[in-house]
This record gives sequence, C-alpha cells and structure tokens, in this order.
Amino acid sequence: MTVSEIVDKLNLAVWGGEDGLHRPVTGGYVSDLLSDVMGNASDGDVWITLQTHKNVMAVASLKEVAAVILVKGLAPDDDTLEQSNKENIPLLGTKMETFEVAGKLYELLKK
Repeated sequence: MTVSEIVDKLNLAVWGGEDGLHRPVTGGYVSDLLSDVMGNASDGDVWITLQTHKNVMAVASLKEVAAVILVKGLAPDDDTLEQSNKENIPLLGTKMETFEVAGKLYELLKK
C-alpha cells in the first residue's frame, strides 16, 4: 500500500511532501516522544503524532518513515512544512484522535 492510497482511504489532508506520496507503507508507529520514535520506528512506517514542530521532520527523515500524520486537526509549523517539502516526506493531517486513526491504519495494513 502507498501513502497516496492511505490518504484516499482515510480522507487525510496533505499539508506537504507531495512528491513522496508514492512511497510504500510497511507499518505504523504512534508516539509523541521523538527519542522513542528514533529508537523504535522502522523504515516505511507511517508515524502518527500530535507534534507539529520541525524536529518531527528531522526524525522522520532519519528513520526514513513513509509519512507523518498530524492528529486532532493540528496544523504544522511553517518550518515543519518547509522541511516536509524539502525531504519529500508527506506531512498529512486529520481531525481524528490518535486512537481512531491508528486503528483505521492498522485495519488497512493488516489486509
């Protein structure tokens, strides 16, 4: 499954990093603690978080995640959006709570 397919199926907003929408998704990771993501997320994961600052994109790039989903209708900071576009890592958004979007992502990926 690709990031683009997940965007369509979960009705996610695309804030930035559109050039990376073709990336394959291999799993998901949920955390708001950057050090936790650095230690445990895997290449190809979709990272779900409420963090909106640019360090999110630095960690996303380091871990080579497929995309980042911001929850609760949160919008990225301008420098976060700029980094998303520079790194070609899709920065996505939803009004859903973390628990809900994580469950829906899990259902999509287990098929």
